[in-house]
Order: sequence, then C-alpha cells, then structure tokens
Amino acid sequence: MNLSSLLAARAAAGRPVRIGLIGAGKFGSMVLAQARLIDGLHVVGVADLDVGKARASLERVGWSAERYQARTLGEAAKSGTTCVLDDAAALAACDEIECIIEATGHPIAGVRHALAAIDGGKHVVMVNVEADVLCGPLLAARARAKNLVYSMAYGDQPAIICELVDWVRSCGFELTSAGKGMNFEPRYRYSTPDTVWSFFRLVGGRSRQGRLQSQDVQFLHRRHQGGDRDGGRRQRHRPRLPGRGPRLPPTGLHDLARVFRPAADGGRLARSGLVDIAASQEPDGREVFNNIRYGVFVTFKAPTEYARACFKQYGLLTDPSGWYGSMWRPFHMIGLETSISVLSAVLRGEPTGSPKAFRGDAVATAKRDLKAGEMLDGEGGYAVWANAIPASKSLREGGLPIGLAHNVRLKRPVARTASCVSTTSISIGTSMSWRSGRRWSAAPERCRQGGLNAVCEMAGAFAGRCPDVAPPTFGVQSPCWKHNTKP
Repeated sequence: MNLSSLLAARAAAGRPVRIGLIGAGKFGSMVLAQARLIDGLHVVGVADLDVGKARASLERVGWSAERYQARTLGEAAKSGTTCVLDDAAALAACDEIECIIEATGHPIAGVRHALAAIDGGKHVVMVNVEADVLCGPLLAARARAKNLVYSMAYGDQPAIICELVDWVRSCGFELTSAGKGMNFEPRYRYSTPDTVWSFFRLVGGRSRQGRLQSQDVQFLHRRHQGGDRDGGRRQRHRPRLPGRGPRLPPTGLHDLARVFRPAADGGRLARSGLVDIAASQEPDGREVFNNIRYGVFVTFKAPTEYARACFKQYGLLTDPSGWYGSMWRPFHMIGLETSISVLSAVLRGEPTGSPKAFRGDAVATAKRDLKAGEMLDGEGGYAVWANAIPASKSLREGGLPIGLAHNVRLKRPVARTASCVSTTSISIGTSMSWRSGRRWSAAPERCRQGGLNAVCEMAGAFAGRCPDVAPPTFGVQSPCWKHNTKP
C-alpha cells in the first residue's frame, strides 16, 4: 500500500524506475498511456518489430514526438526520453533498465524474451499469458535463482485473482473457488475470425479504434489461460481445474457463493478448491442479471460459527446456509494498471502473482473435424480453441499446448469430439523434449536443474532454428518445427 510513496522517494533522489516494453499493441499502448503520467517511472525503450506501429501507438496515447526521439537506449537513459527500436535483445542488455514488460502475445518469443531479460539481470512482468501458460513455473524459478522477480501483470485477470486468493488465505478463511467472469455462450468455443463480429455484436469501426482485428477479438474472448495460475503456497488450498475444464455456469454477483461451492453443499463444484468461470450469459444468450463479465471472484467458507455470524452481521453475500461467502472485483483495466506490477517488483521485490507449479494446461481442442494435412493456426483462429484442463490429464493424453499449436501440420485426423489435439497428431521433430520440460515444472524444487535446460531446448527447437524466426540467445541442437528439417 506504499508503492506511490516509495516511487516518490526514488524520483526525489533522481533515480527513476527505468523499464523496457516489448510489444506496442493494445496492451502495450495501455501501459504507455499511463506511464507518461507517473512521476518517477521512465520508459527507456519500446521494442516492436514494426517500429512505425510503435511510434503510432505512442502518438495515439498522447506522447509528444520529442519524448520518443532518442537514437539509442543510452541516450534515452541519460536524457529521460524513450528510444523506439526493433531489437528486444537490446533492452535485456541495457544496464540502466531494471524491469522488462513482455507484451507481445507470442508464446515462443515471450519465452525467449523472458530468458534474455532474466539473464540480463532484469525483473520480468509477463503480460504474455501465452508464454506464461506454456512454461511460466520454469521462468519464475530461473528468475528466483538470480534473486529477480518474474511476475504476472497486474490489471490482467490472473494477477487480480491472485490478489483475492491471497486475501482469503491471509484472513484465515477456507478457499472454495477462484475464477473470473466472461462473456460466454457454448457456441463461442467454435467461433472463427469470420463469425466473431456477429457473436459479440461488435462493429468493425469500434474494434479498429481500439486497434483490434477480428482474430484479436476472437482470442480475447476465448482464452482460458488464466484458469490455474494463482501461485498457491499451501497444498491443501491450491485451486485446481475441473477434470474436463471450466464448467462456466451462468452466475450473477448475488449467486457466486451459492454456485461456486461444493455439490455436496448444494453448489456446482465437484469439490472444493476448483477454478472456474462465471458466464455472463445464459446458454440461449440472455444476459445474466448483475453479472461479473469484466471482473474476478473468490468464494470461501467460514471456519467457525462465529465467523459465519460475522458474515451475516456485515452484509457479506453468502449462500443460503451462510457458511459460504464471496468477494470480487468487478473490473480489470489490464495495461492501465500494469505499473503496479513493475513497482512491486522493483521497489518491493515482490511479484503480483507468480506461477510455482504445473497444475493446469491450456490445450488445443478442435473447433471442427480436422483432416490430416491441415495446418493449425493457433488460438483465435479457425482450427482450435484452448481448453484449460488439469496438468495430469494433459500429460496423460499428450495434450498439445495451445501456445505450440500455430503453424503445425496434422498427420492424422482429429474429431471435434476429441478431448484435445495430441502431440502424436502433429508433425514435429522426434528429439523434442518439451514434454519432459513440463514434467520437470510439476516439481518446483527441481526447476533449477534439468527442467530449465529442457525449456531452453523447447524454445530453441520451436523458434530459434527456424530460418523465419530470429535465433535464440541460447544454443541448442534441435529440429526446426516449422519446416520439419534439421538445422
């Protein structure tokens, strides 16, 4: 609760918190919109493959041109201005930068950027949920080994869920469920960039104003990656995913405690301690009254009769029994709030949520019957959607992580009714060790050893050895996933 005063002290001492931003899309633009207004926060560099787009983003959110005309990062650090460049690695190598925000949305690029930042002695705020879901526990472990912070981005739903979960535990309540709201009908799982506009009643002009293309909108409305990354510390209270993924029951604020309690007590959960999503629409499209579409929530149980009585006395929204209560935050403003993560990492050495174990997985699931020879086009595309399932089930069934489901070819058909697309259904090199890397992450205490090597090999094999993608900073000898040829 003292970040602003800590930052003010840094600013008064002439030591602003210096950061670098990778990715100047929608989220990055929101970060930039607020950063220029925060005294003591200095954006030294903005890296984007499209420098022109990055400059346009700065102009659009109110930056004066003279503020981002620095020719080098060194010049920017000395003058208090900003350098716009296309080299993310330069941010990781810049001694003046303390923290890097990764906001590209590309899973493999995100892994590569995070590794470079950590190796360069920088804290990492991982906006890129695609990369975090893929191997966040390993990246976090690597950061901790160097006394650095690897953090989820405050303002995005996973980090705010972490905050509520921490509140429940710190108060001594029994955590029952945690999750988020979402605009959802069952048919949305199978929407494509062609149908998303009508599904969500958006008009092209409105989305273009926010610089969202159809596939971006499709992705934003369908990602489940935030499901199981609360970074729980106590095994008995760690939220986990339902076996077949989130059930998404339509639920309004007044019904959170009633719905998200165990079925044995009249709720919709198979058991206590599960992550789920509160849909803001009924299956037929009717709006749920008092829904929590833009927010997050937790439900919890009173540990004693006295606490139960206090729930009633202080007007907590509870289930009919009075034992289960709910707490929520109705909105999240993504990039407009991400400075909280930056300042927490740099000034307090604390993440706003950080993954510690591989307990849930977002796996590619067919939107339609897929034929052998078809190319998968990733989350938000025409072929697959992401379902959040327990990590144990994903490993047992060989689930293909959604972050690796882009530009890979099917070698056998996959039915729409299949539980997921398996790694045995796609054509990739046989020496890949990403699966072993994810198994390593299931044991946090071992992440500092072989698991880190495995994730580096994974990222290198899936990105660095492809001639269409810049090589990674770490050396691995693995086949190229895109062209299925050896380097």
